[in-house]
Amino acid sequence: MKILVIGDIVGRPGRQAVQAFVPDLRKEYGIDLVIANGENAAGGFGLTVDTTQELLDSGIDVITSGNHIWAQKEIIPYLDGDMPVLRPLNYPHGVPGRGWLVTRKVMVVNLMGRTFMNSYDCPFRGMDALLAEIKPETKVIIVDFHAEATSEKVALGRYLDGRVSAVLGTHTHVGTIDTRILPGGTAYVTDIGMTGPDDSVIGDDAEAVIQRFLTMMPHHLSVGRGKPVLNAVMVEVDEKSGRATNIERITREMAKP
Repeated sequence: MKILVIGDIVGRPGRQAVQAFVPDLRKEYGIDLVIANGENAAGGFGLTVDTTQELLDSGIDVITSGNHIWAQKEIIPYLDGDMPVLRPLNYPHGVPGRGWLVTRKVMVVNLMGRTFMNSYDCPFRGMDALLAEIKPETKVIIVDFHAEATSEKVALGRYLDGRVSAVLGTHTHVGTIDTRILPGGTAYVTDIGMTGPDDSVIGDDAEAVIQRFLTMMPHHLSVGRGKPVLNAVMVEVDEKSGRATNIERITREMAKP
């Protein structure tokens, strides 16, 4: 089984990259499932109903998220509906939405880190509880770990090694070079990277971000410009054992629109 997982989609440039490349990637690699982190897809913050549908129409099967999932209020009522959109599993009990789903013989889980972020429930214990309580319909389990700290991401990968098929980091928007198969058969990368404007500071307008650092005053941050790029990883998994057999980076660039 081949699963394509796309790094944080930022604004219109990110959506353009998805539209341009995902259909061809599905054909080129024989992809069985496409997962993408979409929490920055609507103007850089959150998801709207329209942007969600645009991503689904472009060939994405499951959309994960993170700390910006609540930025666009209109999506909240849909999180308990049929749209394949996840919010992190380790939000407190009673929060709208779901943190996992099973589709096309794959269980997709969305977790969020706590280091340098807010005080969410423990992602380590949250995943323990899920695996203990739920008997997945499949052995193939893909985890999007939306977290800031490299150490927390590496630790969760090691903690879940052999119990899930992949632990793939999102949130920092800068792809890391540590794609690997851990000893227990879990595919791992600290951060997939960003799908959005190349001429930017992690997706935001560069000049606005620089001014914020220079003045320490709040500035409106809009989505950056430049050619759209797509950062993703492809994970190959043995369906019978649930163990990953390969992980590789996939990068594509568009001409400036």
